Amino acid sequence: MHSPDNIQYALETTRVLYEPDRRIDTFGETRFEFQLVSELMDEADRVRIREGEVEAMRPRIVRPDAYADMEVEGFGGKAKERMMALIEKMREEGRDLAFLNYGFRVATGGVSESLVNESLENVRGRMIEDARRTGNPARVLIEGVDDAWEISVLKFTFEMIAKSWSINRFDFQRRGLL
Repeated sequence: MHSPDNIQYALETTRVLYEPDRRIDTFGETRFEFQLVSELMDEADRVRIREGEVEAMRPRIVRPDAYADMEVEGFGGKAKERMMALIEKMREEGRDLAFLNYGFRVATGGVSESLVNESLENVRGRMIEDARRTGNPARVLIEGVDDAWEISVLKFTFEMIAKSWSINRFDFQRRGLL
């Protein structure tokens, strides 16, 4: 389990070095092939490369009707009634209360690791050059923190949601689903 400080450090230092050309598909699952490069903390010129896949599931539309099943605890006995009344008022005002729910699956069993005796700069440069040369639209290169590498992959997924959201919403609207 990572401490809040370790998580914060990983979030602040993680960088996407090479971004995939594609975004999260609106009507299907999307696979991203990641390579995560990280410097070993206590060894000079030792770099770990992790390779694996992140699968983004098809975004789902969550409508206000689903809020009726939501548990409301700690707000008193009439909290659910008040929440539903607020939702109805917002609907009457013409507000769109639907939102998109994204899900990801990281095949951690399929993550491979290798160690390289080279500087991080050299490994990073070679990996970026290789990604540009091969042109795989699903490939992502991430530089992260070795002992909190999962946080680095999660940061990439959140950034991908932010970049895909408007496209996915437009696709849903174009088909009359929103």
